[in-house]
Amino acid sequence: MKPLARATGGSVSTLLIMITSAAAGDTPMSYLESAGARAAPVTPLIWGLIYLSAAVVIVITLLVIVGSLKRRTTDAWLPGQRSDVERGGSGVLRWVYSGLIATTITLAAFVAWTMSTLAAIRSPDQAEQFTVHVVGHQWWWEVRYIGSSPSQSFTTANEIRIPSGRPIRLRLSSADVIHSFWVPALSGKTDLIPGRTNETWLEANRTGDFRGQCAEFCGQQHALMALRVVSLPGDEFAKWWAQQLKPAPGDTGASETVRNGRELFVAKCGICHTVRGTLAGGKIGPDLSHLMSRETLAANTIPNTRAGLSAWISAPQQIKPKNKMPNVELSSEELHAIRTFLYTLQ
Repeated sequence: MKPLARATGGSVSTLLIMITSAAAGDTPMSYLESAGARAAPVTPLIWGLIYLSAAVVIVITLLVIVGSLKRRTTDAWLPGQRSDVERGGSGVLRWVYSGLIATTITLAAFVAWTMSTLAAIRSPDQAEQFTVHVVGHQWWWEVRYIGSSPSQSFTTANEIRIPSGRPIRLRLSSADVIHSFWVPALSGKTDLIPGRTNETWLEANRTGDFRGQCAEFCGQQHALMALRVVSLPGDEFAKWWAQQLKPAPGDTGASETVRNGRELFVAKCGICHTVRGTLAGGKIGPDLSHLMSRETLAANTIPNTRAGLSAWISAPQQIKPKNKMPNVELSSEELHAIRTFLYTLQ
């Protein structure tokens, strides 16, 4: 039985490592690897629980096999016959006591480990550099950067850019239903609850692009409510922040198509969207002041390309049904003009 146990345990362990390694490497939201100070203490705890669960399955499986194969030393029971558990030489109660003791010690150790992990991620080691207020909507993310003054603050959507190696404070609230903010490589889940503001923090210890997701079912397009956290070197982040503070380009030097596109955008889209530097000041949809600095559209649903932008403007309900952006009737010339204007919002 010992060779069987070693073979079974080795095979299961190898299979577990293969599965978890593939999951960590091939999925954009793996929680088995961390890239930030807030997620780093959690990852060893997750791996510990995985190995503990695997060990429990292996031990119980082996015990079931041993019990099934072991020859009975007593005659078969007759109908209605009882077999009392005795404190004598059968050893049954010793197994029960041993199991209870091992379980209690293991659970107590993991409770202590969990509590120490929660204490470690409660606050960052250094003061947060700035605050980002994230507001959940059905089904997109409003991202408000709070600067030292109103003139240094701005709003964007669906993408959070942060400086590498510096923690930031997150304020989380909801405009409609309960959402949940989750970027597994950088932070655990934190709910966005209507009428309440929750706070957390995150930090990336390297540059990169980290995918996030709403982790609380919030309606028909919940699965398409994703976000991106982009970690940049400090100097690149400072340049990006300065660029975000600029208004839209004026008409000086703009082509006739761009000027027409601006007028059409204000008339047909400005009631819902804001573009700083124009008369468009809507608050229902995302702020588009620097739309072309983003990599995706519709909360990470489609790439922000010429084709993707055209499809989203002309038929948003086909791409993301039940979202609050209506299908606006536009001619091909109007669509081209609006898209050309939006392409100037770098």
